[in-house]
Amino acid sequence: MAELIRVFVGIPLDEETRHRLAHVVRSRVGLMPGHPVPPENWHVTLRFLGPIEEVALDRVRAAFAGADLGAAFKIRWGALGAFPRPSRAGVLWIGMEEDGSHLHELAERVDAALEVAGFPPEDRPFRPHLTISRLRPEEDLREVVGEGWRCDVPMGVTRLSVFQSRLGRGGAKYRVLDEYPLKDR
Repeated sequence: MAELIRVFVGIPLDEETRHRLAHVVRSRVGLMPGHPVPPENWHVTLRFLGPIEEVALDRVRAAFAGADLGAAFKIRWGALGAFPRPSRAGVLWIGMEEDGSHLHELAERVDAALEVAGFPPEDRPFRPHLTISRLRPEEDLREVVGEGWRCDVPMGVTRLSVFQSRLGRGGAKYRVLDEYPLKDR
């Protein structure tokens, strides 16, 4: 049987954005509840492909090599949120306020390219966010996730990456397998 690897497509954060977001989050949250995700692992998942055979990476590469992924754009990080809900939070995240619907369009382009390459379509709605902490057991974060507070950190989206995810005792470790630039504006 072929070895399976966990793969997802996402938007990496540049060093400056990670630093600025970490500073802003610390000033809002203080000591991070739960198990914080290290800033070097921060990303926006566009599509989780799951455990796939390593040979399927060739299909992923072919899909993006010929795909029109659109032009680079800017987003602005926004409010804190929690899944499944603030009163019973299992995941603390930062949402975003984007310029138009560029991020959703990019996710749709990624899905379309992957479908052409033989991957099944995504059946869940796209909810862009940046996971900053995982909470086990779930906690009440209604005081942390308040309306009116905004991160207000801008970021340019200039490329997408294909990541490998390895789960371990110290949490997930991510490795960039491939990068695909978006077109210049």
